[in-house]
Amino acid sequence: MKHLIVVAHPVFDSFTMGVARAYATELEALGHSQITFDLYRRGFDPVLAARELPATGSEQAAGADVEQAQEAIRDADVLTAIYPLWWLSMPAIMKGYVDRVFARGFAYEAHEGVVRGLLSGKRAVLVTVSGAPLPLLVKSGGWNAVQMLQDTHVFRSVGFELLEHLHFDQIVPGLSKTVIEKHLERVRICARNLFPAGSLAVS
Repeated sequence: MKHLIVVAHPVFDSFTMGVARAYATELEALGHSQITFDLYRRGFDPVLAARELPATGSEQAAGADVEQAQEAIRDADVLTAIYPLWWLSMPAIMKGYVDRVFARGFAYEAHEGVVRGLLSGKRAVLVTVSGAPLPLLVKSGGWNAVQMLQDTHVFRSVGFELLEHLHFDQIVPGLSKTVIEKHLERVRICARNLFPAGSLAVS
């Protein structure tokens, strides 16, 4: 099975990037192939240009970086997005990736306000990180907002089958190596449970 991992964090040795590397390594150990699309290290431009918007009666002109990113999605069976929650939302670079890559005509089409996803048959996994405790986010309604806006309105609306949204909470500076390793094992277990060795074909 082919996996595309899209990750966003400006610090290479951050917890978020460590999670992405652990997940990628586990997938490869299970016999899967993976490509990690590291938005910051690639210098991905998150700014949607006017020329990329669909004009009446014409096709939008996607940049070479967008075409490359879209081809990676076409080639993948599973897309995994890994990012921290800042103000309960994606980092700007990840939102820009969604804005530019999940473009109309590629990821969805819409008629009279009704959206139809064009990426049906593909699967997605979300892995998010927050400093706030998850119970606090749930109690405040923030977690429901995250699930509605990101899980449903972004990934499910373009056709992905969302297999899991794995969240790591209370990720703050000074975490012990023991705690970090415990969390990294959670993401390895997630990979093993969702994509066990021997189940490499898309069902």
